[in-house]
Amino acid sequence: MLVALLSGSAAFSQIHKTMVSTNRPMVSTNRLERRDSSMTSRTYNLNPVVVTGSGHHQRLKSTTTPVHVLSSQEIREQGINTFDAALVRMMPQVSMAPNSMGTFLRLNGLGNKYILILVNGQKLSGDISNNVDLNRINMSRVKRIEVLDGAASSLYGSDAIAGVINIITDQPTQQLVSATSDTRVSGKGQLTESVNVDVFTKGFGSYTSFVYDRADSYQTNGWEYVKGSATEIQPTIAPLFTGYRSKVLSQKFTYSPNTHLAMNVGLDYSNKITNRPETRQDVTGGTDYEMRYRGFRWNVGGIYKFTSRNSLQADFTVDRFRYGKEYDVDLAAKGFPLGTYVQSKKQRSMDVELKAILGLTTHSTTIFGAEWHKDYLTATSGNIQQDAYTLAAYAQHEMQLVKNLTATVGLRLTHHETFNQRLTPKATLMYAPGNFRLRLTYSAGFRAPGLDELYYHYFSVNRGKAQIIFGNKDLSPEKSHYFALNAEYRTQRLAVGITGYVNRINDMVVRKNINVDAAALAMLQAEFPEMTAAQAQKLERYSLYQNSDRSEVKGFQLNVSANLLPGLNLSGNYVYTYARSKSGEEWTLLERSIRHAATIAANYHHSWRCYTLNVNLNGRIQSKTYYPDYENAPGFGVWNVNTTHSIDVAKWAYIEPSIGIDNIFNKVDSRIDATNRKYALYSPGRMLVVGMKVRFKY
Repeated sequence: MLVALLSGSAAFSQIHKTMVSTNRPMVSTNRLERRDSSMTSRTYNLNPVVVTGSGHHQRLKSTTTPVHVLSSQEIREQGINTFDAALVRMMPQVSMAPNSMGTFLRLNGLGNKYILILVNGQKLSGDISNNVDLNRINMSRVKRIEVLDGAASSLYGSDAIAGVINIITDQPTQQLVSATSDTRVSGKGQLTESVNVDVFTKGFGSYTSFVYDRADSYQTNGWEYVKGSATEIQPTIAPLFTGYRSKVLSQKFTYSPNTHLAMNVGLDYSNKITNRPETRQDVTGGTDYEMRYRGFRWNVGGIYKFTSRNSLQADFTVDRFRYGKEYDVDLAAKGFPLGTYVQSKKQRSMDVELKAILGLTTHSTTIFGAEWHKDYLTATSGNIQQDAYTLAAYAQHEMQLVKNLTATVGLRLTHHETFNQRLTPKATLMYAPGNFRLRLTYSAGFRAPGLDELYYHYFSVNRGKAQIIFGNKDLSPEKSHYFALNAEYRTQRLAVGITGYVNRINDMVVRKNINVDAAALAMLQAEFPEMTAAQAQKLERYSLYQNSDRSEVKGFQLNVSANLLPGLNLSGNYVYTYARSKSGEEWTLLERSIRHAATIAANYHHSWRCYTLNVNLNGRIQSKTYYPDYENAPGFGVWNVNTTHSIDVAKWAYIEPSIGIDNIFNKVDSRIDATNRKYALYSPGRMLVVGMKVRFKY
């Protein structure tokens, strides 16, 4: 999407700095900072510029829709090098469940398919059976992560019922040439190495990145219950966490010939392969193949600024993602020699958007936009080749009604190839006397069923057990109504906010498990002749997508951040979430939902000439994770400490070694695998984390 041109383009940043001079004094009046020429300086910003909530640049306290922000500085000081760790450690409303198919992500009780993930405003594809391959995200380029809770369909369209996560990247414009290397190593074979090379001169920018990431598979308990027994156990090599090797290569060019025009073109290539234990005859849990994923994404765009408050933008993005099985065990007798690759699924999306941001009056901002989007799905199982397009037009108007009172109204009209027209309105009201903010929000959400939910004819075998999923062409689209009330107090030293919300979803698409009887088994064997007699004998159930009657998520969030003393920053976040779904007269808690969760962080820094010490202590505490058909996963509390040591070795170079401990108190979920691997805590235990960042600039 075109927010990328406002947030991710170095060329636009240059225009923004030149034409919007009011941003400079705003920075100094809203920050506690230590200014010097050293690379070791630190800035704590309680009022950053954000873009996700309103679709245009605003200070955090000025946006009528509350947005949570994670800065690159906060992420670095906690010793974090992955996208999922950044969200889980710092945002309690987010939870993750990694597996060999990607990462199952939840936001405020709702799963992946309700969360729109953007990179500079552009949708990230790569949804694998509702598991997102987060390794595609290049963390070495992250400037900040913005999280918008609740339905955001008026600006962002389908898939934004739970919220939007927008990753804003950074392209430096201060040096002619700069190069950065960042390495982090910890236990269980975890290694991340990133290298960035940036060139900026005379309005032209080139930004190159390469990231290598790897981790070993590990267990927290090497036992499992024998199938059909609640007491007899046997050893297994099945990993709790699936190891992998991942590479991401990114290249972006920007060009700004004058203060009005900025253009950019970028591409990203990603490659990932899992690293699971191989099949063995003496123990269960091995596999004959690894999962291999490849993604290729490119985009071109431009922005023309008529004045400092009036601009026209255009953006075109293509994203391709595919995955399949690469056999690392020689099964030539079965037609799969060593190294054979069998594609399972291929996805492609194309997106074109035009957008105008207009300051028609002194105290208003108006946005008009139009978008065309098309999805393609090719799945080997069931020989599926399907596609669907959407056309959309939207408008949003934000204006100050009277002193301290601002309103935003928006409306999006979406035409979906299968589900016709849908209107999704949005309305917000903010009362802002002094340092207080009171916000009231209503937004409607709309999600068209995915191509897999409509057309899936899926058969797979996992550890000798068949898995069967049927799509449903008679599904109805999901509709939601989100209501939120937010109160906030924000000064230079203290920010306190509380938000209560209700998100009601009609016709939620769920996967219904159906028990297999003799008639059903005969039908399934006819549908999937590749299923062997042994696999059919073990088959207990299959799945069918259908609409539930109603679902509801309600809860509240409390957020506190304070700069109590020079160099000392404290923050705490707590969320209560009650997520459930109703079919007939029965309400059921949503799977993987968590009732209580909190994150806490304390950060201290101090500088001595060319050296700065930074110490960060952070923790996540949460209650049990609900699995309605299985044993609930117990709650936990995990604490981490990290120290960074920034040293200016010269005007043109600095180094930043770091050392820390993850999971200080060695908290591990070591239950015997009686619940089909339904966990909440995936940590292998206490680990030492060591890093080194080196930067050269000219």
